Amino acid sequence: MLIAKFQFTGTLRTNRYFIHVPDSLTIAKTCAKHADDIQAEDIVVLDLRGISNLADFFVICTATSIPHLKAVSRDIRAKTEQEIGEKPRSTDGDASSLWIVIDYVDVVVHVFHSVMRDVYCLEDLWSDAPHVSLDFLRVPPATGSDRKA
Repeated sequence: MLIAKFQFTGTLRTNRYFIHVPDSLTIAKTCAKHADDIQAEDIVVLDLRGISNLADFFVICTATSIPHLKAVSRDIRAKTEQEIGEKPRSTDGDASSLWIVIDYVDVVVHVFHSVMRDVYCLEDLWSDAPHVSLDFLRVPPATGSDRKA
């Protein structure tokens, strides 16, 4: 079985309708913006293009409680679909696991409870990935060493 990964940005024509397809950077920044809107903490977008074929971008953020984890995940999914029409392919994990993963194929969103984020340290694992600038952030994200201190 051959699976080809390609990125299309632009407009697709299907019969009588035109569908705008957002690029992966737009999806990542939109997810990060909605995480910020509901006060997720330490929001980071890692650019994995050229480093990994898992995804183009990881969006990583922290929720402060289980209800907050549920709300962050819910708002990212609902508001991203509302704003740019993009639905996740799947969502894995739940609030009781303290880690929810939202998969948009080329963008993977990780919503961690602070306890789990410190355990998995995805930023350290992908330390060679550049960080995408997010102009809308009120508070810059803490680095891995800042969170552990």
